[in-house]
Parts: sequence; structure tokens; C-alpha cells
Amino acid sequence: MGCGPEWPLCNGAVIPVLENETLIEFAHRFIGLLLAILVVTLFLLIKRNKSNNILQSAGNWLISLLTLQILAGAVVVVLDLPTIVITVHLLVAMLFMLVLLWIYRTESLTRMETIVRDTKRVKIIFQLNVLLSLLLLTMGFGAFIKHEYFGLACDWLDCRETPLPVTAPEILQTGHRGLAVISAAYTIFLLFKSYLNNWGQGLKKRLLLAAAVVVIQILSGIFTIITNISIPWAVVHLAIGTALFMIIADTRLIMGLTITRITRNTWRGDKGQPINKL
Repeated sequence: MGCGPEWPLCNGAVIPVLENETLIEFAHRFIGLLLAILVVTLFLLIKRNKSNNILQSAGNWLISLLTLQILAGAVVVVLDLPTIVITVHLLVAMLFMLVLLWIYRTESLTRMETIVRDTKRVKIIFQLNVLLSLLLLTMGFGAFIKHEYFGLACDWLDCRETPLPVTAPEILQTGHRGLAVISAAYTIFLLFKSYLNNWGQGLKKRLLLAAAVVVIQILSGIFTIITNISIPWAVVHLAIGTALFMIIADTRLIMGLTITRITRNTWRGDKGQPINKL
């Protein structure tokens, strides 16, 4: 609320006095404006390339999510930070980043070697989809309890007065932690499974990186609670969670796009050995 309950103006001005919380909020809006200009430019470039149906779909999703994100941002300000809309605002941002990554991978992937049989590939993609859903749900739940001020209902090991949650805030916060634990355990499970079933060096390395980020995320969550949810630690916690989400999303996209890209290159008559491996 550094600009007050006003949008698109900031404290009644196009360019306000830039200090303290107003500087932070106005910087956020300015960066958002630059992002919107770049996205619209990208969308127009995509529309000029009418031969790629996947890219066309991604462009439509991109502009739709941008519109929804702008509207959600306006509602967040005008209605003075409603928790549900803030949560939606965050989740839309995650999906927006996912579509950007989708566009990048669609355009950047060249011929890639199939590292597993198709039946295994489908199973791996399904498991990565499950993990992505868990991460998205965990992040949304975390945003909700933070902005409802339930983040300190429990300590990082117990619920202060009692070992188990009793009140509604304690139950909600414990629910967020439970989802985080399940997501972390599932990530580590997939890592072990990748080594046991020899899913390929690239995939194993990506899951190893994801597992390392999970450990860092858990530590940042502990520090966030210990510091009474200080803004710097809350930002770090969200940033690490976002990084984990994008690592898994990138892995999922590569697995899904490989076959399509191989078929497309073969149709074009490309020859030679694969230049990249997952």
C-alpha cells in the first residue's frame, strides 16, 4: 500500500514522491509496466509466426495471464490487500513465468536424444506434473497464511503451547508445512528413483539440483519463522520457492517437448547427431 488505495495513480500522482514504502511500491509498478510492454511486443512477434500452433497457444496464454495479473494487481490495491486476491496474484505470476519458459523452450530446443522409452517418459511427465501441482499449492497456501497473519501461529518445531495444532490459524499454518514436507519428500523420492532407474544424466542432475534447493528452502523457512517473518527472509523464502518451481517446470517442459521437436526437425529434413541431451 505504498501508493495508497489508488491504481494506476500513486498517492494521487503519476510520479509520486519516491521515498520509503512509496519508492518500493512504485518501483514494483514501474517494473511491471516494462514487463507488460515486453510481453505485448513478444505477443505481436508470436502472432507474426503463424506456422507454429504450440507457440500460438503459448502466446494466447501469455497475454491472457498478463491481463489477469494486471486486473488482480489493481484489485489488490483498491480493496486494500484482500488475502484471496493476493494469493491469486501470486499464483498467476507463477503460471505466467511457466508460460514464458514454455515459449523459450519451444523455440530453443533443437534435436534431442530420447533418453527413456516412451512409456517411461509418460510416467516421468506425470510425476513431474504431480510435483508441480504440489509446489503451486504449497506456495498459494503459504501466501494465504502470511497475509492472514497466521505465519507465526506455530513455532518452527511445534505450536508453542501445544505440540499439535489446535486453533484454525495453527491448523492452516501446519497445512502449509505439511504440503512443504510432502513436496520435499516427493522431490527426493524422484531423485532416488532417477538414479535407480537410470533416467539419464541430465534428468538426474536436474533432480539433484532440485533436491539441493529443497534443503535450502527448508532452512530459509526456519529462518523466516525465527526472525518473526522479517521482510528480507520472507522475500528470500519466496524467491527460493520460485526457483524450485521453475527448475521442475523446465524439466517437465523439456520432457514433454522433446518428441514434438524431434518430429518437427525430421519433417524439415534436418540431419546429424543430437547436439543436446536431457
